[in-house]
Parts: sequence; structure tokens; C-alpha cells
Amino acid sequence: MGEELLQDFINFCLNYMAKIKLPKKRGTFIEFRNGMLNISPIGRSCTQEERTEFYELDKKEKIREQFVSVLKEEFKGKGLSFSIGGQISFDVFPDGWDKRYCLGIVEKDNYSAIHFFGDKTKPGGNDYEIYCDPRTIGHEVSCPEETRQLCQQLFFS
Repeated sequence: MGEELLQDFINFCLNYMAKIKLPKKRGTFIEFRNGMLNISPIGRSCTQEERTEFYELDKKEKIREQFVSVLKEEFKGKGLSFSIGGQISFDVFPDGWDKRYCLGIVEKDNYSAIHFFGDKTKPGGNDYEIYCDPRTIGHEVSCPEETRQLCQQLFFS
């Protein structure tokens, strides 16, 4: 990404988040992860109750979706991809570094099929690209129990 773009991006995000009015804000709004940034308008330090509260608000007001839309426009052509996942955040990573990255590694093992299970499989979700990839058989699930049941049905029946 480069230091200059990184600082421009972080400064833009912090400025944008400073203008969002939420019922609560907590710490760790930008987290560096391996190969990506994780951006959380409420802050990753929130409690489970605050997380749920933000998630319900976000479903109604599309806080993360709007934020990502603004970032896509502001940083168009800079080689960045955005993916909304979980309840409180979204990821930012270099183009091509989404969950499909692993397929280039595992397809060398010549598996007859690669199944993918995910909950954010709609456009903009962090599972969308790998869920739709022709190299995988995608399964949309909503919780670990549903994943377990589907695996049981697919592989052990």
C-alpha cells in the first residue's frame, strides 16, 4: 500500500468516523491485521451488548455500507478492496487479497471439490468472492450450528 497512501487512508477514516454520531464509541477503530486493515466505527473494544446494539443500528442505517461506498469513491484506482463482515467492522486489503487467495494454494492439491461455507455471501460481504468463485461449491449459512448440520448432511449421510 505504501506509507503515504496508508496515512492518507487512515486520516480519511478517522476524520469520517469522527463525524458519525453513534449511541456509543469505544477504542481500537483501526486495527492492523496480516495483509489488511480492519475498520470499526464503534471500535473493537466494545462489549458484546454494544456490538449487538451497533449491529442492529447498522442493519437499519447502513453505517458500514455507506462508509465503504465513500471510501471506494475517495480511493478509486488505488488498488484497494473493501469487504463488510461480522457485526461491527469491515476489512480493507489490496485488490486480489480476498478469501479467494487461498484457492491458488489448495487447488494445487487436486481436490475433487472445494466447499465454502459463509454468512456474508451477498455483494460487498467478506464471503462473496469465494462463495461465487467457480472453483468452489458455495454454501450460505447463518450460524455454526447450521454449518455443522449441512456438513453432516453433505459429508456423513
